[in-house]
Amino acid sequence: MAACIFCKIIKGDIPSLKLFESDRVLAFLDIQPLSKGHTLVIPKFHGAKLNDIPDDQLTEVLSVTKKVAAASGAENWNLLQNNGRLAHQVVDHVHFHMIPKPDDKAGLGIGWPAQETNMDMLKQLHAELKAKM
Repeated sequence: MAACIFCKIIKGDIPSLKLFESDRVLAFLDIQPLSKGHTLVIPKFHGAKLNDIPDDQLTEVLSVTKKVAAASGAENWNLLQNNGRLAHQVVDHVHFHMIPKPDDKAGLGIGWPAQETNMDMLKQLHAELKAKM
């Protein structure tokens, strides 16, 4: 994708602080980090959302993320992957954020607006989703 900033980083047209690179994955430091060591792990295959990426192009993502987290020394960290604008995705190329959480202030801050559970509706949803799997 010619206009994709991450594709340009993969090609080397835009410099990055690479931590890891293979045929399928690139990991580099985020230039607008939420905390020290905030890293982006991206598949080299271009796709805007996770469902756009073939499974075989995702096989290294978690193992590379684990290596980056270990190298950062982070004891606590978040793994974040957004799909779509409403889910806060800004760059239309699948990417995973490894965000160290060293204290209450640095790193990812999230809200978790849990909803009351209606078990009948939850069981109905379970049946619908399971039938589509």
